Amino acid sequence: MMHSITCTENSALSGQIPQRLFARREVIPQRNDVLWRIERGAVRALTWSEDGTYITLGYWGSGDLIGYPLSKVKPYQIECLTSVEASLVPPHLWHQDLNALMSHIQQAEELLSIIHRKPISLRLWQFLVWLSEKFGRNMEQGKLIDLNVTHQEIAEVLNTTRVTVTRILQQFEDEGTMTRYKRRIILSLPDSKES
Repeated sequence: MMHSITCTENSALSGQIPQRLFARREVIPQRNDVLWRIERGAVRALTWSEDGTYITLGYWGSGDLIGYPLSKVKPYQIECLTSVEASLVPPHLWHQDLNALMSHIQQAEELLSIIHRKPISLRLWQFLVWLSEKFGRNMEQGKLIDLNVTHQEIAEVLNTTRVTVTRILQQFEDEGTMTRYKRRIILSLPDSKES
């Protein structure tokens, strides 16, 4: 951690964008004056209802911009799902990341459309495909979602129960459209297998 502080100080002095390292499950500090560009790792943006139910607003990875200025939702929190390396992007540089800002809007809308699909099995499958496109890599068996997301976290995103998610994932396994590898999910998609 001492190394990351030194890197941040040196980069600030040389005019480069400062970077920070965050541990898994750490919350990115709430600052209304900067955005964060994810250089490595994955985060989720979330809020919660009056009864304490978590509501996931999005998943973000390498190249994505995330930050408190991008949301009017209160409360709002950015949680690291893995160890994360992120660069601080001050307001005078936001215009340089227009493509990342557009991508943020598009991904949020895509996830919102998935959350409203019916039946729940279709919603879950399309969410897994969305995750595989964002955090996936091709393997011999299919497309590995290279992100450890719990059944409870999936349930929170899709507005259902953990039991329902577990039951449908088991159905996908029984049908052969999904397998598990070291607590991760591999989807059998038509174009996902290596040649």
